[in-house]
This record gives sequence, C-alpha cells and structure tokens, in this order.
Amino acid sequence: MRRRQASSGGTDGQSSSLPLQQHATVVYNSPDGGKPTTALPTSHTPLLDPTDPKAGSLLFAANPNTSQPSPRGSTSEMGRSKLGEVKAFFKRNLLPFLTISGVLSGAALGLILRYSRDTSWSKREVMYVGYLGEIFLRALKALIIPLIVSSLISAIGTLDLSLSKRIGLRAVAYYMTTTVSAVILGIILVVTIHPGSGSDEGIKQSGQAKEVTTPDLLMDLVRNIFPPNLIQACFQNYYTILIPPTLGPNDTKVPKEEYDIKGGYRNGMNIMGLVSFATCLGVALSVLGPKGRPLLNVFIALSDASMIITSWLIWISPLGIMFLIASMLIEMEDFSVMLGQLGWYFLTVIIGIFLHGFIVLPLIYTVLTRRLPFRFLANMTQAYITAFATASSSGTLPVTFQCLEEKNHIDSRVTRFVIPIGATINMDGTALYEAVAAIFITQVRGMDLSIGQIIAISITATAAAIGAAGIPQAGLVTMVMVLDVVGLPAEDVTLIIAVDWLLDRFRTMINVLGDSIGAGLVYEMSKKELAELDEIAAAEEARGGERRNTLGPEQIPLDNIESCKM
Repeated sequence: MRRRQASSGGTDGQSSSLPLQQHATVVYNSPDGGKPTTALPTSHTPLLDPTDPKAGSLLFAANPNTSQPSPRGSTSEMGRSKLGEVKAFFKRNLLPFLTISGVLSGAALGLILRYSRDTSWSKREVMYVGYLGEIFLRALKALIIPLIVSSLISAIGTLDLSLSKRIGLRAVAYYMTTTVSAVILGIILVVTIHPGSGSDEGIKQSGQAKEVTTPDLLMDLVRNIFPPNLIQACFQNYYTILIPPTLGPNDTKVPKEEYDIKGGYRNGMNIMGLVSFATCLGVALSVLGPKGRPLLNVFIALSDASMIITSWLIWISPLGIMFLIASMLIEMEDFSVMLGQLGWYFLTVIIGIFLHGFIVLPLIYTVLTRRLPFRFLANMTQAYITAFATASSSGTLPVTFQCLEEKNHIDSRVTRFVIPIGATINMDGTALYEAVAAIFITQVRGMDLSIGQIIAISITATAAAIGAAGIPQAGLVTMVMVLDVVGLPAEDVTLIIAVDWLLDRFRTMINVLGDSIGAGLVYEMSKKELAELDEIAAAEEARGGERRNTLGPEQIPLDNIESCKM
C-alpha cells in the first residue's frame, strides 16, 4: 500500500507552487509494519493514485498498463484542464506580474504628472508623490538588523561539524571562496564597463565622497568591525575626521599627513560590527552544543519571524515601487540617459552572472577534481529551469536533490548535508548583484569611490548575501544596507527596481548552480572520509550497535525541506 504526499518547497519563504512532478514524494508502508520510509521519485513522471478520478491521461502516461479514461466529456474536461493550467501559471508568477505592473504604473503616473504642466514640480510636491514609497523604504530599513543578525547567528550556530569536520569545512571553505570571488568579479566588471556613466544631469547629486585618505578609510573599516558598544552600532558608525591646521597669510598648503586627526560618530548602522558580532556569537553557540541550544532557538525563531515579515513587505512592494518610480521620473531632468544606464547595468549583471556560473565555478570544479564538468552541468538542467521559474532556491531543493543523487550519483549523505548549508550561506548571484548595484548607483550619482570604500562594499555585499532572506527580491532589503556603507540614501534603490524582478531569477539560478557544484566537489574530495564512515558504521553494526550515518539523509527530512532558506 502506498500513498502520495506532496512536499511544498516554499517560494523563498512562501509555499511554492512547483509542478507535481517536481515535488512528489512517496511514503511506503513497511511490510512488517515498521516505520514508513520516504523516497524521492526516480523520474519526473507524476506519481498518481489509480483511484483518483482526476488522474486522467496522466495516469495512463505514467503506467501504460492502465486503461485510458473514457472519451465522454473529454472536450469539456480538456477545457477545464487548460483553464486550470492558466490559473496555476498566474498564481505561481503573481509576484512578478504585480512587480511589473507596479513598475509600468509608476512610469505611466510619473510621465503623466511630468508633462501635465509646463512648470517644474517643487521638491515638496515630489515628496508628496513619493510619500508611500518612502514609507515602504522605511519599513525595509527597519528589517535590516533583525534579519541580518538573526540569520547569521542561526545559520552559523546550526552548523554541526563535530562528526565530520573535514567534509563540513570543505563545504564552508568552498562557499565562502565562491561568494568572495563573485563579489570581486562583479566589482571588476562594473568598474571596467562603467554602466553608470552618462550625463551628470540625469540624477541630481545627493552626496559627496569624504576628503579622507585611503589608510584612514581602511583603518575605520577595521575599527568598525570591533564596535565598543553594540547598541550604538545599531545606529552609528565610527569615522576619521581630518582637521587642517590654521594657516597664516604667508603659509603654504599643508599636506594631509600634517592634519590633526579626530574620531567621531555619524548616523548610520555599523553593519560590519553587527556582522562580526553575529558571526562570533554563532560560532560560540555552535561550540556550546546543547548548552547553547536555548539561545540559538531564540535567534532561529527571530530569523523565521523576520523572513515572514519580509515576505509580507515584499508582497506590498509593487505599491511602494509605483510611487517611488513616479517621483523619480518627475524630478529627473533627462530620464532617457537613465534608461541607457539601466540597460548597461542589466547587461553588466548578466555578464557577471554567466561568467561566474559557467566559467569560474566549472573551472574550480575541474581544477580540484580533475574532471570535466559538462556532463555534471547538463544533468542539472531541470534544477536551473525550476530555479529560474520560481526565483526560489528553497523551492528548487527537491529537484536539486533529485538531479544530484539520481543523475549525477552524488552520495545522499553529502547532498543532504552540503546543500542545506549552501542554501543558507552561499549566494553567489546575490553577492555579485549587490556589489554591481552599489557601485552602479555611485556612478550615476557622480561619486568617486576610494579603494577603501570599494573594499567596504565588497565585505558588506558578502555579508549581505550570507544573511539574505530566502524569499524573492529579498536583495532589495540587503541592498539598502550596502548603500548605507557609502553614504547613499535608501531611495536610490529606485534606480534598479525596474529590472530587479528579472535579475532575481538569474541570480537564483546561479545560487542553485553554485550549491550543486559545491556538493559535487565536496563528494569527489571526500570519498576517503565517506569510506571511513562506512567502515565505522559497519563495525558498529557488527558489534550489534545501531548503524548510524553521521551525515545521513535523516538530518533533512524531505517533508520539511521548505524550512531551508535560499
């Protein structure tokens, strides 16, 4: 006897609407009345109950020995089936449709108001138009601290590397390396292509780079990593002030090395300090083990609650986006230039994503395993398609497991251990996007970034990618955090919102690709450790003990896959 059970993967925090064949799991009752076992299907063919009257021709396709349904009423049933498919398609893609509608509505409203009169709009009138958008951005900023801090602590604190440290450390080292390399690649591309170049009148200047030396910026970066007061770090960060000496009428200009140095605090979250504290606390809770579990559970609950609130906010984002874009078009002096810049920005991100996903990652795989990656990549095609369609790597997890274990023959002990880690801390596409977007906006604003500021952007983008929530377009939340590092207002995310919904799908696809290559790489490098674990388990079984795989699939129950983040 068997029964069919559909597991929901979640659309980055929400329940996913993947097709049945991508979610179906089967629970088999043991003949001896033991505990039911769960297994993924061996193909993409839907597993249907023969007694289900709705199975129809799908049942016949899955089992040729089953008789075809009666043709009576087949036309009307086919019509209802097509209508159901259309409804399901719109339901799966409701958020992208709403986002596009918000962008188009905002553009239409902005152009209508812009050309509704000959005189220009005052700053107060523009503020009125963008008021609801301002409220939306304030809500985004309010989520940064609870979301990033709790996500980092819960992600690091739940890593149990005590049973097989080599395998776990290989996975973490790979994921951190690829995330940093994605940020570096994004910075190189955006600085080289310079998509934000154009007329200086496209966007009115809102900020200036500070007159400080590069060593001061680098030292301030390190100082902010170690904040003396965590409460103060939530709303202020440290910076160096250079005070020129008083010059007489006959004195010449004094070099900056002779300036007086004074430290001060300015408004703005000290993200680096909060990230460093969250990382240390997560490691400490992981080391404590059972003693630290109560406190870790608090942060896990806070992380889950923050993601739920973020998902609510993302669903109302089309309304805020509409008024943000409308106000931006009203005050923009030459929006045709901005459209060109946005096109170059989109192209820069796409180039970076494909270079990283199909050159850098396969090259790492080939160098470390001495195996060509082409067959491995081809076998993951279904996972790429699902990731692009859902913009959710958590919703793609069932398909990712299936492609890795059944097509690429990766040990399930590795996939069920490595993939959830990657779904938590590995966001290559998001990291690249954050770095490119932040520097693009500074280019549009006409700001010159120093080496220290670029390094700060790279570190913050990496931290933002690790702490990003597992929901579609959550990059908008962390993007506000990255902009704050270079002193740009949160309103500047408006410049990239128009294409973010599409880029989100591409970067999710690369996130899944990075997770998959990581699993394959760790498996190839850990065959010796896996064999040792098998020997230990066999010895325990021989002694009459219960066989126990230290990296067994039971750690990630298939019916709880939706709890994993992107």
